[in-house]
Amino acid sequence: MKSAAPLQLTAPGEREIVMTRVLDAPRQLVFDALTKPELVRRWLLGPPGWSMPVCEIDLRVGGKYRYVWRQDSDGTEMGMGGVYREIVVPERLVTTERFDEAWYPGEAVGTLVLVEQRGRTTVTQTMRYESREARDAVLKSGMEKGVAASYDRLADLLAATRRGSTQS
Repeated sequence: MKSAAPLQLTAPGEREIVMTRVLDAPRQLVFDALTKPELVRRWLLGPPGWSMPVCEIDLRVGGKYRYVWRQDSDGTEMGMGGVYREIVVPERLVTTERFDEAWYPGEAVGTLVLVEQRGRTTVTQTMRYESREARDAVLKSGMEKGVAASYDRLADLLAATRRGSTQS
């Protein structure tokens, strides 16, 4: 079951990308799906055909996270990680982001905000890049398709989790 609201992507400033998605689940459940490795590796996969053999999350200010994705068809891997700068459970995360093989210059800072209204959660991820050039490289990469696919998977995971928790 996919959320009725598709991913919205905007570039409001010279260095920012803002991605927003409404999910049909309470905020705490969404926060858990964003921060628990056993859940993250089930949805944060981008386009079909990728898996996540490494998903490490040390959820504390100053703690690190690391993700490695593998393209199942040929074994190509892509890794990235960062540091948690701010954590307000279950409403806000601020992290850094740097890819192992940088495809955009520098490091980005991501601010994730979760707002619940009537049992639905709006997820707003603001990425701030070191330069307009870096932001534009990300926009031109086609990342929107992978992000949208991941959020669709997240919506399905949340729906399945909610169904499971209501069945006794």
